[in-house]
This record gives sequence, structure tokens and C-alpha cells, in this order.
Amino acid sequence: MSTKIVQGVPMPGWPMRAFKGLVLLVFCAVVIIPFVGVISTSVAPNKQINESGGLVLFPKSVNFAAYESLFAGGVVTQALFVSIFVTVIGTVLSLTVSCLLAYALARPSFTAGRPILLIVLFSMLFSPGIIPTYLTVKGVGLLDSIWALIVPTMISAFNVVVLRAFFMNLPNEITESARIDGAGELKTFTYIVLPLSKAVLSVIGLFYAVAYWNAFFSALLYLNDSKLWPLQLVLRTYVINDTQLGSAELGTELLPPQASIQMAILVVSIVPILVIYPFLQRHFAKGVLTGAVKG
Repeated sequence: MSTKIVQGVPMPGWPMRAFKGLVLLVFCAVVIIPFVGVISTSVAPNKQINESGGLVLFPKSVNFAAYESLFAGGVVTQALFVSIFVTVIGTVLSLTVSCLLAYALARPSFTAGRPILLIVLFSMLFSPGIIPTYLTVKGVGLLDSIWALIVPTMISAFNVVVLRAFFMNLPNEITESARIDGAGELKTFTYIVLPLSKAVLSVIGLFYAVAYWNAFFSALLYLNDSKLWPLQLVLRTYVINDTQLGSAELGTELLPPQASIQMAILVVSIVPILVIYPFLQRHFAKGVLTGAVKG
């Protein structure tokens, strides 16, 4: 097998390149085909879904009855609004608190920085457990509250460490010049540090948003009121556990096949993150790698 030299770098011959391309194509197909099947089943006509046994890869026609039933004002619509609220508010609060803590830990003048940093690192290694966390949430009165989905997971130790490392990599000359001009710590952080940290903020914000959007276990533990259920808990209840969705849950009398409704719920739960991710992708590698250079 011949090997070409391109700009001093050995390149494999065309058989090896063709083999690698074939392997990559197979892996892409393994990932894409199930997703296409989910979307196709959600819009396939009722007769084709029944004939195929519940999974359609190429629909003969497009039927949006499943999505119309989901957004008719029933449990899925309500859960979608809960998930959007938890994701948006939780991400904003988590980014704010994590950035403030990380910036304080990154400042050499902060005398308590080392003990607090050790506490943060300790929390990464040892989790409190389900029962102590539940008792704490119950003790502060957050049971059956939407804030139980935000407050217990507001700060991620890993994200704080990444933000701290990024802030420590910023040139000291910039912050020193701001202090010479009379800016305090808060003004320096707001007008100097944050504008220079857009890459890492985008990445950490995406981490928090995905965590809040996909969380269901907290709702399963802390929420007894089904009106406060997020979309992922609805997904778990009516898709994974295969519980039937009736007219009372959907708010409509016309019910598409259960397979079509379940696939539509899957699509609704996946699409928002897929829409957001391309806008933040260019910041992803830069934000994580820059924040991990120095600890």
C-alpha cells in the first residue's frame, strides 16, 4: 500500500482512506437512522404506523396530528413550559453564581480562596447522597415547588473549576489597569472580565442548560404535583414506562396512535438543544481547552 507525503506528513493511500470513510459512514448511519425513524414515526399516517408495528422509517405522507394533540393544552404543553422556565432561569442563576464564585477563587487577594476551593473540590469527590439531599430540600420547604428543580443543583463544582482556571489565565495587566482607573472588583468583573469570557461562558451555559433540560430525577424525588412535572419526567412516564396518554392528559378528543404520540414527545424533548448547540459550537473547544490549561 503506497503512502504519499504531503507537506512532510505521511498520508495513507486511497484504500485506507476509503475504508476509514466507510467506517465513518456506518457510524453516522447508526446515529442518524434511529433519529430519522423517530421523526418519521411522529409524522407518519395512522394506517402505516399500525401496519409497520409502530416504527416507520419512510412515511408515505406527512401527518402532524400527534404534534397538534401534544400542543392542545394538555400535560405535555404544561411540562414544556415548566422545562423552559427551569432551563432559562436555572441557567441564568447558575452562570451568575458560578462566575462570581470562580472569579473570587481566582483572585490572589482573596484570603479564604484556598479553603473554599478545597471544599469545592471535596464536593466533586464525595456526594451527599439521595436521602440527606431529600431531607435538606424538605427542611427548607422546597418540596412540591418548581425551585426544587433549580436550587439543589444550582452550582456545579466542575464548572466552577473550569471558570476559575479561565479567569486565572486572563492577563493581570487588564484588571490592574482597570483598578488604576478607579474601577472596583464588581465593575472590573462586569465590564472587563465577562466580555473577555464569552467563549467559556457559552460552554458552561450550554452545560447548565443541557443538565436542566434533561433532568428528571429531581422532579421524580421532590414533586408530587403532576402540574409541575418537566418534559423529561413526562417523557419517562409516558414513553419509557409505556403509560397510555388519553384525552384527559392531552386535552383533545382526537387521539393519534400511541407510538406516534410517543415519538412526537421524543422529538419535542430533543429539538431545543439541537437548535441551540450549533450557535455555541464554535465556542465549545476554545472554552473548554482554555479553561483547562491551568488549575
